[in-house]
Amino acid sequence: MGLDIRWPIGLMFSLIGVMLVVYGLITGSNAELYHRSLDINVNLLWGMLLTVFGVAMLILAWRGARVNPVPQQ
Repeated sequence: MGLDIRWPIGLMFSLIGVMLVVYGLITGSNAELYHRSLDINVNLLWGMLLTVFGVAMLILAWRGARVNPVPQQ
């Protein structure tokens, strides 16, 4: 089993985060949409947070694969 769980987690969170950032940027001028959240663009903020977390997981997975290579049989 050479699959590190950080790869799919990082990819998933990064993809969802980027989609939320794009949606938040597109709908950022719609004041009616964000009225319920006290005029805070929650899509943009959570998208950035998820993207940062996903990139951190990808960096940790890349470092882990580089430090501990899988032995060949």
